[in-house]
Amino acid sequence: MYDLTGFQRDLLYVIAGLDEPHGLAIKDELEEYYESEIHHGRLYPNLDTLVDKGLVEKGEVDQRTNSYTLTRRGRREIAARRNWESDYIDINT
Repeated sequence: MYDLTGFQRDLLYVIAGLDEPHGLAIKDELEEYYESEIHHGRLYPNLDTLVDKGLVEKGEVDQRTNSYTLTRRGRREIAARRNWESDYIDINT
């Protein structure tokens, strides 16, 4: 996970929180969070990077729409990141 950009990490978190989302659903979630437009030229190459790294699996809903799910490795990477963050951040104080 150390080699991902913050945007790519956010993509992983959004995909983890949705049920096999398609690209536009992911885009909508990120636009709400970032409070700005996410262009396709930013979204889809980063999703492809996550697929290439084995963190996300891309499926086909129909001829025009893909869905995205975390792989086992993607889930492990998120868990490891959260453990690492908890070493430094105590939200109970």
